Amino acid sequence: MIENKKFNISELVSNYGCFDLQFRKDTRHKRTGSPTYYRWNTQFVITSPKEKIELLNKIGNELKCGKTNISKDQARFSVQKIDDIKEKIIPYFRKNQLSGKKKGDFNLWQKAVEIIYLNKGKSLLNWKRNEFLQLLEIHKSAIKYKEKPRQSKWIEDATNLSKTLKS
Repeated sequence: MIENKKFNISELVSNYGCFDLQFRKDTRHKRTGSPTYYRWNTQFVITSPKEKIELLNKIGNELKCGKTNISKDQARFSVQKIDDIKEKIIPYFRKNQLSGKKKGDFNLWQKAVEIIYLNKGKSLLNWKRNEFLQLLEIHKSAIKYKEKPRQSKWIEDATNLSKTLKS
């Protein structure tokens, strides 16, 4: 983490942050028939060694949203609520520019957030096909900005689901 420098969230995020877009599959095993649900999910994350948790708490206080926790040797600050992302995180980084790859990643991610926000509360089956396809394209395009891109488990399911949506 950055030591002995002025507290600068944009600089920290450019180095240690993540703008995450995922297509998720959730199976409700406790419900009759174990129904499966699919959804798009966004989150904003900053990680650090657990000794730096106070810095992450300071970021949460500054942004007025998110949660900080520790898992093993890592502290993690994350914002997952779509309203907080739309109303606090995106305006913050529009005002406080990021640099390098993180700037390109943010620009794509904020487009995805807009689409997900517009469809908040709707079943995926009621989404416009072109918006769903835009998210697939954003997800694919964002890989070039990721330091350690992970294989997306459910993207094939998302692609198949997109074929059933109305234009």
